[in-house]
Amino acid sequence: MSNPSEAKFDEGKLNNFVGQMLQDLGGASSIAMVRMGDTFGLYKTLQASGPMTSADLAKAAKVDERYLREWLSHQAASNYLAYDAASAKFSLPPEQAMVFANEESPVYMMGGFDLMAALLDNQPKVQAAFKSGGGVAWGEQAGCMFCAVARFFRPGYHNNLVASWLPALSGVVEKLERGARVADVGCGHGWSTVVMAKAFPKSQFVGYDFHPDSIRDAATHAANHGVAKNARFEVGLAKDYPGKDFDLVTCFDCLHDMGDPVGAAAYIRQSLKPDGTWMIVEPMAGDSLQQNMNPVGRLFYAGSTMICLPTSRSQEVGASLGAQAGEAKLREVIQKGGFTSVRRATETPFNMILEARP
Repeated sequence: MSNPSEAKFDEGKLNNFVGQMLQDLGGASSIAMVRMGDTFGLYKTLQASGPMTSADLAKAAKVDERYLREWLSHQAASNYLAYDAASAKFSLPPEQAMVFANEESPVYMMGGFDLMAALLDNQPKVQAAFKSGGGVAWGEQAGCMFCAVARFFRPGYHNNLVASWLPALSGVVEKLERGARVADVGCGHGWSTVVMAKAFPKSQFVGYDFHPDSIRDAATHAANHGVAKNARFEVGLAKDYPGKDFDLVTCFDCLHDMGDPVGAAAYIRQSLKPDGTWMIVEPMAGDSLQQNMNPVGRLFYAGSTMICLPTSRSQEVGASLGAQAGEAKLREVIQKGGFTSVRRATETPFNMILEARP
């Protein structure tokens, strides 16, 4: 029997793969660097001030110049910042600013870096679950996982929810403009609820989540954004939240995390008015592994392994749909819950938006 270490290999393929690994390690090394840049406001300072030397930026940001010079060098080598050798000045190009500095940008990704750090913090707990087959409850996951998730998803909600997702649903915007009752189930920090409440002041919104700390933060966000009069938040499970006769129920990036998504679908069905709508926003995914072998699928499979499956496994039933469940599996869950009409209303590169009706 041959020794695997002596197996023949293609040197060209090996070199290409090593190149990929260097890129991956470079990206991984950037997590701490980017988060420090965010913490010290370095990207926003460069955006506001234009090209700066390391000494100028150190003075403006009140940080040590030698550490900063090394950080700036890394950022330039990573193509995160531009560098002019003649003036020894660094700058933040407008395209990079959309990723690192502009919080309202549709491609603002600082939450993604926070999320990657949280995955590393979560490794010991998930590693134990790999052996036991058990779960890791949402509130027990390491670091501020829920903070990172909220920050990661907020740009998508801010830029798409009112502009394109709700209008893709049949007759929903008209109801919201007249005044509707809406339950945002699994609302987390409440950004989705706040966005809707701000856009439709005649409607009443209530956000439910099983994590008390998230509900507390959601209420703070509602107050800070001036929607406390038509948006409130309560601790509640997807299978027993209070309230009936809702015109619209929403679930943003959370159905696949639930231990009993079929049970949740059935409960949501009976909480709706006969002509009500359930909007389900889920991570974009095909129905097979082959369809998900792309940069988005790569990220979502990692998040699913480290966050979604452990969360679902910690709950009743523990269905473990995963973040890349795909439309066919989601449709099956929704229909088992009693919905007769399910369609994909619209999509983005990161999300699919499903409309379910009784």
